[in-house]
Amino acid sequence: MREGDLAAFGEITATSYYEVDARTYQRAWPDPVRRPPGRNGAWLNRARAALDTDPGGCWVAEVDGEVVGGAVSRVRELMWILASFAVLPQHQGRGIGTQLMAAAMHHGRGCLRGMFAASADPGAVRRYRLAGFDLHPQMLLMGVVDRSEIPVVDRVREGAAGDIDLLNSVDRQTRGAAHLSDHELLLAQFRLVVTDHTTGAGYAYVDDDGAPTLLAATNRRTAAKLMWEALASSRPGEQVSVHHITAANAWALDVGLAARLAIHQSGFLCVRQMKPPTPYLHHGSLL
Repeated sequence: MREGDLAAFGEITATSYYEVDARTYQRAWPDPVRRPPGRNGAWLNRARAALDTDPGGCWVAEVDGEVVGGAVSRVRELMWILASFAVLPQHQGRGIGTQLMAAAMHHGRGCLRGMFAASADPGAVRRYRLAGFDLHPQMLLMGVVDRSEIPVVDRVREGAAGDIDLLNSVDRQTRGAAHLSDHELLLAQFRLVVTDHTTGAGYAYVDDDGAPTLLAATNRRTAAKLMWEALASSRPGEQVSVHHITAANAWALDVGLAARLAIHQSGFLCVRQMKPPTPYLHHGSLL
């Protein structure tokens, strides 16, 4: 992949992900929408950063000179992460995805572990299982937060770039590898809240809707506190969605149920030579 391929591959991911969402979403969910310009800008920033840090993990496929698919992967310490993977619908079923996956996985050949989030698309899930990944169903919480149930949260503060060493330490304890420079990307897009106390340490990146987009902590009690802090920032009366909850993180379901949110199932966490991290809610592409 080259710099000039980013815009084309960004459009491919937006089209492919929307097509999968349109086929797999549940009637109780809001209608899926194609990735809006703001989120597309964040996607381009992440992909551009990967070209700088992991050029050997970024690949595109061409047919008659046109980019029809691609894969973006990262190596962080001893963990391989697949951040983006898509092939245009009309070019699927021709072996292009298999070749892209092989090229991306070669980038992580020296890693002990691997992890990425996947949709519920049957063809893609089949490919991931055949590649040797364990599939763990993901759940999501959706609804309007009952603000009368929000507890008092203490010892949680606003985070900043000076906390990155702490964040990386918590990463290593929960998922086995630090996010390193990926924290800079997350800091540029989300609010960061942090706690660091003798009873536990952790952090959460929170989006504008009040959902934790990445949360890691040294124990479940601290993780629950951070999730409550995130939900408290949701707008009264407006819906919030908390994604990427595995069965290993039932503590997050308990927080969601206490906040009167509903539980749904959506996609998979794919892992290799590791268990789903906990207490941990992973980011969709930076994991």
